[in-house]
Amino acid sequence: MAPAATDMSFAAHAANQFSSYEKDRQMSSTEAIYTTSNGVPMPHPYESQRCGENGPLLLQDFHLIDLLSHFDRERIPERVVHAKGSGAHGFFECTDPIPDLCLADLFSEKGKKCPVTARFSTVGGESGSHDLARDPRGFSVKFRTDEGNWDAVFNNTPVFFLRDPAKFPHFIHTQKRDV
Repeated sequence: MAPAATDMSFAAHAANQFSSYEKDRQMSSTEAIYTTSNGVPMPHPYESQRCGENGPLLLQDFHLIDLLSHFDRERIPERVVHAKGSGAHGFFECTDPIPDLCLADLFSEKGKKCPVTARFSTVGGESGSHDLARDPRGFSVKFRTDEGNWDAVFNNTPVFFLRDPAKFPHFIHTQKRDV
């Protein structure tokens, strides 16, 4: 049995697509339906700005930057290491000034305060893994001082298990499930 005839032949459909494209090319930004993530109308959302017909892409193309940044942030993957952890927010208060030992303004006077964030983690555990795994632990603190942020990162191992940092990604991949 022959397929049912359609209202439009292939040639007519192709010609209709071309006229639709031409109409879209003549559209102004006031007629546009598509907008960027912050509401700016975009009459031609599927085209990038180039220098000439075959030239390089232009960095001034805010629509392309917006589109790619949205694409990159659609899904937030799990951390590769230190995925399972807990955090806390609070304040650090200097109780004994040590300006003779440290030039950081944070330790310059008694009673000086700054907000801090701390995080405790297991090194190799994935999200949902057991809390009591025999695994090194991680600890980090972020001090938000008047001079800027100060990040301190620690592991509870007496010696780091790799001498060459180039081996670290390969080692971690041996400890994770294939996805």
